[in-house]
Amino acid sequence: MLDSAADFEERRMIRAALRDLLKKKREKREKERGVRRQDLNKGGTGGAVSIGRASMNQQPSTNKSAGQPSSSTPMSRTAGRTGPAAVSTQKCFSAEPPNAKNVKQMLLDWCRAKTEPYEGVDIQNFSSSWKDGIAFCALVHRFFPDAFEYSTLNPYKPRDNFELAFSTAERLAGCPPLLDADDLVRMKEPDWKCVYTYIQEFYRCLVEKGLVKTKQRP
Repeated sequence: MLDSAADFEERRMIRAALRDLLKKKREKREKERGVRRQDLNKGGTGGAVSIGRASMNQQPSTNKSAGQPSSSTPMSRTAGRTGPAAVSTQKCFSAEPPNAKNVKQMLLDWCRAKTEPYEGVDIQNFSSSWKDGIAFCALVHRFFPDAFEYSTLNPYKPRDNFELAFSTAERLAGCPPLLDADDLVRMKEPDWKCVYTYIQEFYRCLVEKGLVKTKQRP
């Protein structure tokens, strides 16, 4: 068109028209590019969600084909359960048996009742009440009164008292010496779990020998 135009003014007008045409084309392309960009952004978000859902749905079948347990199995077993329910279930498994405290208190009451007539014995717990060994001797003496003379015991000689009580219980009741006199003397107060375990074992041996009726068992 420019070649066929001989006049300079005509050529100038043609060039201006071409520039306007090119400008309109560029603006149109920019607009179309912006629309496509928006569509891609929308489609990308939806695609990511779709892919995520597809991968979640396909994961169990992939595990099964590999011979591995499906990762969705625990979720399917707990379907419909809420978070608090799962937490409470865990607490149930880690909690102590509901009657553990009752058994401990019953055994403490039994020790207190059996040693009540003995002077110098006041059992209030499974720790400090046993630190001088007199309570052990009183409990053993209650079932084996001919084994030793209780009135001669000295609360300021805890090692002698521990050794006397444990050796007598082992010899006459068959109770294994689960506690060591030297260890107990070094402690400010005996570990209540150790004392509690020993008293339980002593009680069991008395039951086996028929010295304690089973209905009295804590």
